[in-house]
Amino acid sequence: MLGFLFRGLTAEPERGAALFAMLTTEARQPHWYVEGTVPDSIDGRFAVLATVMALTIVRLEQAGNVGNRVSVALTERFIEVMEAEHREIGLGDPTLGRQVRGLVGSLSRRVDEWRTALSGNTNWDKTARDSLYKEGVSSDALMHSAGALTEFWSKLLETDLEGLATGDLA
Repeated sequence: MLGFLFRGLTAEPERGAALFAMLTTEARQPHWYVEGTVPDSIDGRFAVLATVMALTIVRLEQAGNVGNRVSVALTERFIEVMEAEHREIGLGDPTLGRQVRGLVGSLSRRVDEWRTALSGNTNWDKTARDSLYKEGVSSDALMHSAGALTEFWSKLLETDLEGLATGDLA
């Protein structure tokens, strides 16, 4: 449904797929849901995926125009997958566009929050809590998740743009 809006942004429809696959693999790691106690639900899994995507988009922005092209491809892939997943769970055309726009908005909000945190204007732990949890979280679980996000960010910084584009995290 949304394909016609984004068709012209990248020349290759599968561009961004390898990076998205790597981020999906990261978001499926059990530690987020066990030690981090993110709810193992559709919403919880989306929160983890959107959080690691947001950090990745901020990292890509640091690479200038080339990074922005990879970021656009990643975002297009995100939209493609979210649309397909929501169709699979039974959402039809009348509500699908609104639902996917909401998910993109949620991702965008996280990108803004992580930009602010990475600039030092917001506490990392608070941003991790706001990005991953809808409800209260124990200090141990938050410490685990914030630490895992710090480690993930470090890996993003250690990986060159080509590695990121192909989904090869350092």
